[in-house]
Amino acid sequence: HTDTQLKRYCLMLNMHEIDAHTEKLFSYGTLKLEAVQLSTFDRRLMSAPDRLKSYRLEKVKITDREVLLKSGKTHHPIIRFTGNDTDEVKGFVFDISHAELLQAAAYEVDDYKRICVQLASGVSAWVYVAAT
Repeated sequence: HTDTQLKRYCLMLNMHEIDAHTEKLFSYGTLKLEAVQLSTFDRRLMSAPDRLKSYRLEKVKITDREVLLKSGKTHHPIIRFTGNDTDEVKGFVFDISHAELLQAAAYEVDDYKRICVQLASGVSAWVYVAAT
């Protein structure tokens, strides 16, 4: 994929111009936890390992009561773009429905924004990154 093709594909996904039965979501943090998956999606998600280059892992303090109850953690992982090819975040890719993607959005706090990226495997997926 070229950057232009990737952006066009992500835009089509975002605008629902294609009939995709599933969405790809890359998770490196609390969405990997079974308890969070069950409370957010009412099921355990199947996943495949993958990596995201040019990002680094940091922590963000969580103050949202509902999110704190679901995860049991006061600090969540968050990733930030570095542009450095040696930086890499390991995680998992989930196949989820569009409705579940909206449920993931409801779970994530305002410190995160969802973007579309190309993973090391070549898969295009949504991921939640630092909003600022």
